[in-house]
Amino acid sequence: MSGSIVLQSREKQVAMLRKMLTIRRFEERVKKEFAETRVKGFVHLYIGEEAVAVGLCSNLQKDDYVTSTHRGHGHCIAKGVELRGMMAELYGKRTGTCKGKGGSMHIADVELGMLGANGIVGAGLPLAIGAALSSKYRKSGQVAVAFFSDGALNQGTFHESMNIASLWKLPVVFVCENNGFGEATPIRFHTSVKDPTIRASSYDMPGVRVDGMDVMAVSQAAAEAIARARRGDGPTLLVCDTYRYMGHFEGDEQKYRKKEETEEWKLKDPILKLKGLMTREGSISEKEYSEMDASILAEVEDAVTFADKSAWPAPNEVLEDVYTSI
Repeated sequence: MSGSIVLQSREKQVAMLRKMLTIRRFEERVKKEFAETRVKGFVHLYIGEEAVAVGLCSNLQKDDYVTSTHRGHGHCIAKGVELRGMMAELYGKRTGTCKGKGGSMHIADVELGMLGANGIVGAGLPLAIGAALSSKYRKSGQVAVAFFSDGALNQGTFHESMNIASLWKLPVVFVCENNGFGEATPIRFHTSVKDPTIRASSYDMPGVRVDGMDVMAVSQAAAEAIARARRGDGPTLLVCDTYRYMGHFEGDEQKYRKKEETEEWKLKDPILKLKGLMTREGSISEKEYSEMDASILAEVEDAVTFADKSAWPAPNEVLEDVYTSI
């Protein structure tokens, strides 16, 4: 893979900046809604990691597939899932993308190729393999992207999926969002290798490590990996070094890391990094950025209003749209 950054068009830069800012503002509002008990259950916020989802998905087609993790809101937005349906799903309303039955950790929109967030660590990888196998069998040219965090690096599903994908040359890209912690355990305590890309060599595929706080770098690495998959040359492992600014979940006291560490990573904020680059290049002005932000905040507010006014699922719908029932 090339080590030089390919310049993106202004149009793509603006689109990526808007997507990242949309994820940030959506998650900030989810944090508020959760604190005020309008969103129930657990929520795992994607704040800080926006460049990974946006960098990858900016290279995908509408019918390409994505599998996610328990921290899946960012992947949804990057793939194009609309905010109204997402917020309604978090509220548990009938108008949600899963009719209120998936919630935060199982949010999905199959029509857009978003095959779902997943509450089980590493469980999205085999789903991506299945989607990729389907694509290869149908000769559809679709690619599957499996997002997972460093906590999944040692799951059997990771190794089994990597092995099968390489053996069958499946059109899949494995994306490790290395935020440094498997829940509360630093990666140095749970993974035997310092550089996870080394594991790609065991399965005869490229392993690429990239700055996951730089959406331009992620986008370039993703473009090459996706093109490789679409050509029929098989899978790639991308390790994106990133950081979650919030706790593992809302309510996490974060006693396992120092505040200074988080503040240091905030200096690498992916949104401010791209905004700074675009400002220096004259691609965006402060006025244009403020107008973009205001527009996004209005969209998020509209999604909250929509969710709040939407109806709850009826009791007799409990067994509809589920895989199995008793």
